[in-house]
Amino acid sequence: MSNTVTISDEQLEIQLLLEAIFRKYGYDFRNYAFAHTKRRLEHRRAHEGLRSFSEMQHRVIREEPFFNKVLLDLSINVTEMFRDPWFYLRVRDTVVPHLKTYPFIKVWHAGCSSGQEVYSMGILLEEEGVKDRVQIYATDFNERILEKAKLGIYPMDLVREYTANYQQSGGTRSFSDYYAADYDNVVMKGFLKDKMLFSPHNLVTDGVFGEMNIIFCRNVLIYFNRELQNRVLQLFCDSLCPGGFLCLGSKESLRFSDVADQFEVVSEREKIYRKKRIL
Repeated sequence: MSNTVTISDEQLEIQLLLEAIFRKYGYDFRNYAFAHTKRRLEHRRAHEGLRSFSEMQHRVIREEPFFNKVLLDLSINVTEMFRDPWFYLRVRDTVVPHLKTYPFIKVWHAGCSSGQEVYSMGILLEEEGVKDRVQIYATDFNERILEKAKLGIYPMDLVREYTANYQQSGGTRSFSDYYAADYDNVVMKGFLKDKMLFSPHNLVTDGVFGEMNIIFCRNVLIYFNRELQNRVLQLFCDSLCPGGFLCLGSKESLRFSDVADQFEVVSEREKIYRKKRIL
């Protein structure tokens, strides 16, 4: 009897396309959640008027500008300032008092996308009086998105929503203190960027990222399959100092993961965990 697993032609075409991307460009989407990946690729295929994913693979291999479009499609760029204000309120009230006990604080925003959550944390740490002894590392695999994050320029029409989020998150000043208006955009002020280092890092293929006191990776793991989730969570565990904090997205959890027993729950609703100290 054959042990061959039956898959559809379309699944096979997508697998071969992802394999081609990995071999040609080094970006590994092979263990991303299939439904999400298919949806994003289908959007690009339809937009370009391509008949199949095989035709799409041909263009990806031979046309780097086209690949860059596909890369942007597969990047996870849904974010906002002070997203889930109740989360930042809990970080401010519960996590920051612990961080204040350290002489120097290392923060990692993994999969930072266009940077809104990085600046949110920068503002929070500024208001809590610890920004001068903080180093914030902001990373993403997509270097074009990373450049946008570094610039800190966002559409003016989103500021009302961002301001409301800031106020609900326990903000203590006026949100306008942190940006300058520039026609249809706002630019985050330079003093927020003093302690921020933006650099490329791929959670799928790259290694441990220093001895961090707190790691934020919110609403990224939901796009990975179980195997990749466990691999990335182990990376975070290895990158945290004992007693360090891990903050995940509202639909993510350490429960049932391979590293669950290495963490204690700080706040289940906000998905904040703390790496256990070895006694």
